[in-house]
Amino acid sequence: MALRFALVIDPAASDDPGPIFSDSFRVIDPSAPALSVGELSTQRGDGIFESIGVVDGHAQETEAHLERLAHSARICDLPAPNLEQWRQAVAIAAQHSPSEGEGVIKLILSRGVEHGPAPTAWVTATAAPDNSTARERGVRVVTLDRGYGIDTPPRAPWLLLGAKTLSYAVNMAAIREAKGRGADDAIFVTSDGFVLEAPTASLILRIGGRFVTPAPNGGILHGTTQLSLFAHLEEHGHETGYEVVPTSALGEADAAWLVSSVRLAAPITAIDGAEVPVDAELTASFNRYLLSPRD
Repeated sequence: MALRFALVIDPAASDDPGPIFSDSFRVIDPSAPALSVGELSTQRGDGIFESIGVVDGHAQETEAHLERLAHSARICDLPAPNLEQWRQAVAIAAQHSPSEGEGVIKLILSRGVEHGPAPTAWVTATAAPDNSTARERGVRVVTLDRGYGIDTPPRAPWLLLGAKTLSYAVNMAAIREAKGRGADDAIFVTSDGFVLEAPTASLILRIGGRFVTPAPNGGILHGTTQLSLFAHLEEHGHETGYEVVPTSALGEADAAWLVSSVRLAAPITAIDGAEVPVDAELTASFNRYLLSPRD
């Protein structure tokens, strides 16, 4: 998944009205060295990011991703991003994304260089990996203890729960653990028995005809794809809900999905070895919708 394009941003103040920020962008060779050895994003994972799906050159749900970038910046006490500046950077990156098929635009905002310039920011564009197998055949998941209780986030805001940070070592370790147990992915649960999310995706359950996702008050990253899919379901007359979901409810689901901006909707075929029914027709309709242009 080689990078096709990279753009360094000189971050503008959040209240700078612009309107044109092209002078603050610098296109760089995506294969050449670009970061200082003192960069805190690489030394400490001290920064935030967003991954925007691209379909036939169109960046999907850009506004939702920019809003979440700003939300993560607030949680992490980073300078507020100028959303118009980032919006223009996304538009440029989209022009360098695949004109046919799927791509990924990544936005990165770092605390900067230790004892040096801060913050630093850049945008990249690349072709997306082939996720057709996960979408069509589904994924097997295991539940993994996230190591905190459902009431931890408001008591310990310094844990940065609910922010999309660059500190993804735990998330990647969880996926490795899941694969070591013979599964494809994981679902995090709290130590006191409530469902959270997957390491790189949101969870949607269908229980009794309702579509449910864990409420974001448990330190969950609010998923842009899940939000869009819920709006789509509601338009078609389905009931959706945000709930505090006990782990026991996983066994009550008559269908379940992991959803994310790049993988889209992947049906869950088993949870901790227990088979979960797959609604292939509905899953296909989800992915048709998610592959349609969405702003």
